[in-house]
Amino acid sequence: MKKWILLVVASVLFLLVACSDKTDKQKESNEGTEVVTEPEKVEEPQFTTVYPFTGIQTNEEVNHRAVGVMVNNHTKARPQTGLTQADMVFEILAEGMITRFFAVFHSEQPEVVGPVRSAREYYFDLAERYGALYIYHGAAGFVNDMLDNRGIDHLDGAIYDNDGHLFKRESFRVAPHNSYLLFGNVHEVASDIGYEITAEHQPMPFLSNEEVGEITGDNANHVEIVYSNQPMNIVEYDYDPTTEKYNRYNDGEMTVELNTNEAVQVDNVFIIETYHEVIDDAGRRAIDFYAGGKAYLIQKGKVQQVEWQNLDGQLVPVKDGEVIGFVPGKTWINVVPTNPGMDKSVTITSE
Repeated sequence: MKKWILLVVASVLFLLVACSDKTDKQKESNEGTEVVTEPEKVEEPQFTTVYPFTGIQTNEEVNHRAVGVMVNNHTKARPQTGLTQADMVFEILAEGMITRFFAVFHSEQPEVVGPVRSAREYYFDLAERYGALYIYHGAAGFVNDMLDNRGIDHLDGAIYDNDGHLFKRESFRVAPHNSYLLFGNVHEVASDIGYEITAEHQPMPFLSNEEVGEITGDNANHVEIVYSNQPMNIVEYDYDPTTEKYNRYNDGEMTVELNTNEAVQVDNVFIIETYHEVIDDAGRRAIDFYAGGKAYLIQKGKVQQVEWQNLDGQLVPVKDGEVIGFVPGKTWINVVPTNPGMDKSVTITSE
C-alpha cells in the first residue's frame, strides 16, 4: 500500500516538473520576440460628392444654386451677420476707399445675412461667373438696366424693402446700414420669379489631404492689407496654429458674427492685384478681372508668390504655368489696386 501511494506521489511530481519545464521553455522562447498585434482596420468614411466652393466632402445632395450677397463693410455696419457661413468672400473697394463684400453661400445656409448694400457692375460680373443668384439692396438706374439687359438673375432689396419675408430693416442700426436678408426665403422668391434654383456648379481647384501636408513657402503668421489710411481701412489676418486657420481683423477689431461673437476663420487668403479705374464723379469704379496679374496665396501659415488667372470665369492661383489648389474650407479673396500695388499695400510677416 505504501508503495502504491509513493508511486502516485512520484507520478504527480513528475507531471508538475514537466509542466513547469514546458512553461519555462515557452517563456524563454518568447523572450526577445516582439508580439505583433494586427491593428484594427478603421474604415474611411465614404462620400458621394463635394461642395464646389469649399472642396468639403459630403453625402448631401449638392444641386442647389449658390447665392451671392452684397454685404456692407462700413464701420457702422460692423459686426456683420452670416459671414462665418460664406464659402467664399470677395473683398473689393467700392467708393470712398471703403471695401464691400460679395459673399457666396452654398454649403451652409444662414438664417440672416447683412447688412445688405447696393449693386456694382464688377460684383454682379462675379456672380455671373460663379453661377450665383445675385442679391443686393438698391442700385443706380443704369446698373439695374445692366442687370436686366445681361439677363443676370437678381433680387433687389429695394423692391422687397422691409417686407418681413425676404428683407427686414433692423431698428438697432440706421439706414443704409440696417437692411438684412432673410436667407431662408431666397430660393422660394427666386423660383416664383422663374429663376433657376438648382445648378451644377463648376468646382474650384482644391488640394488633396496629401497635398495639403506638402504646402511650402515663407512663414505667414500675420498679413496686413492697407486699403486706406484716410479713412482707416486696414485688413489683417492672424494665423492660429491650433485651428490652422486665419482670423480676420478690420481696423484692429476681430471680424465676428453680430449675435454669437463667433470669429470669421479662413483657410485660404488669396490676395490679387489688378487694375482699378474711377469712372464717374460718384467715385464708382471699373475693375479688371480678366487680365491676370500678381497674387499671394496664403495657407496653413505659409505664403506663396503666384499669379492669378481668370480660368473659365473663376479666379485661380497659378505658379509656373500650373493651377495651384485651395485648401478645402473657406476662402477670402482680397482685391487690391495696381496703384500703389501689393508691394506697398500688403505686408506679410512670420510674427
